[in-house]
Amino acid sequence: MTRRAAILGTGSALPRRRVSNAELAETVDTSDEWIVERTGIHFRHIAGEGETTSTLATAACRSALDAAGMDSSAIDLIILATATPDQTFPASATRVQTALGIDDCVAFDVQAVCSGFLYALSVAESMIRAGSATNALVIGSETFSRILDWEDRGTCVLFGDGAGAVVLGADESGRGVLSTRLHADGRHNELLYVDGGPSTTGTVGKLRMKGREVFRHAVVNLANVMREAVEGAGLAMSDVDWVVPHQANARILDATARKLGLPAERVVMTVDQHANTSAASVPLALDTAVRDGRIARGDVIVLEAMGGGFTWGASVVRF
Repeated sequence: MTRRAAILGTGSALPRRRVSNAELAETVDTSDEWIVERTGIHFRHIAGEGETTSTLATAACRSALDAAGMDSSAIDLIILATATPDQTFPASATRVQTALGIDDCVAFDVQAVCSGFLYALSVAESMIRAGSATNALVIGSETFSRILDWEDRGTCVLFGDGAGAVVLGADESGRGVLSTRLHADGRHNELLYVDGGPSTTGTVGKLRMKGREVFRHAVVNLANVMREAVEGAGLAMSDVDWVVPHQANARILDATARKLGLPAERVVMTVDQHANTSAASVPLALDTAVRDGRIARGDVIVLEAMGGGFTWGASVVRF
């Protein structure tokens, strides 16, 4: 049988503070109606004192390990996707490793913004398939609230904080990652970026985005990469049970589903409750749908995302 990387457990974590549109409108020039109409977002979680990318990631990992019925000592690989690490270095993945009590394993971060979890999943899957890892924690965790310009109502209302994680394990039963397709096009840097960095300004910087242009690219790129990944798995869109998309904007999710001829009821949507949590959004939505019973063992799911850079990708997984 073919050795694949199967999802053995999922987990997620959210900051304690939950912020409604109405509460946000008390300090930002916006309204609940304006946000909902343009994005579908009603709530987001904002990290508070003592809550960081690594603490949220660690909590999500513990939840995923519990779901997998696995002890952290079995993990030999940790990959954390984030654009908001605790420190410039070392990797936040090593902080998670220490918090979980793992003395020695491969641990590193990847940075592909909102597509980061798909990139991390692809790296972990390749290492497991090659035999250089057996059990992996793949995490998306972000504290995007700390790089937002809270005076820019066009961006600050869109994002939230959170983490999601999966336990991947070697499997020969037919389950696991069937196909992945990844892309990047750096020509579009100025459409979605942070205006700072250690090598340029010496500061963290703030998020900047041209929303209309990002929307247009997202619908086309996501529809195309989903087709590529499904075809790469030797399947048709009709074989897909669930799509778990990056939760950027309800309008993008709806437009992408229409472009592919997918019924809305087969698309997992959590953006209304969590807003855009960047690299955390796909695993956070996946965990939500697994725990509420929508996604069951044996289902064929497509994970997809697009983020700044641009980067984008999709994975087909038999859950």
